[in-house]
Amino acid sequence: MSTATKPVPDLSWQQEALCAQTGSEFFFPEPGSSVREAKQICGLCPIRPACLDHALTHDEQFGVWGGLSEKERHHLRRH
Repeated sequence: MSTATKPVPDLSWQQEALCAQTGSEFFFPEPGSSVREAKQICGLCPIRPACLDHALTHDEQFGVWGGLSEKERHHLRRH
């Protein structure tokens, strides 16, 4: 049996992300709530590409990551 562990991903990019400065309520809204504010913040964020890459690589199921909602990321993965 192997005792190897998965490497810990480098998440240092999150410290520079605008979402880290605004709070999670915009990025993880209640079901059916608007994600417009989160997308506006993401649109200004220089870290957006790294964030989206992380979400797609780690199959993030909830919230707005890299400017895309769960539904938009699911659609992107399928195509």
